[in-house]
Amino acid sequence: MKNMGNMMKQMQKMQKQMAQAQEELKEKTVEATAGGGMVTVTASGDKRILDIAISEDVVDPDDIEMLQDLVLAATNEALKLVDELVEQDMGKFTKGMNIPGMF
Repeated sequence: MKNMGNMMKQMQKMQKQMAQAQEELKEKTVEATAGGGMVTVTASGDKRILDIAISEDVVDPDDIEMLQDLVLAATNEALKLVDELVEQDMGKFTKGMNIPGMF
């Protein structure tokens, strides 16, 4: 039974470390661009879009669809980068474990 107690302590420690890592992710940011830097999206590690910067050069009232496509592309890339950041930061906790639904 001593082994079980040690295992529970390790699980509690890991749980605390995971919670801390999740909090730290909120402070990290990623940045993605589209259209050669004409649109830039900044997102936090908890998948919140923090900023969208659009160059005046890409604003064409006659081609709104292109601007929409660039914003969409940059946003999707930013979210992909957040997923990679989460995997990098949280993956160390699940490495070697095959737990469905975990990060």
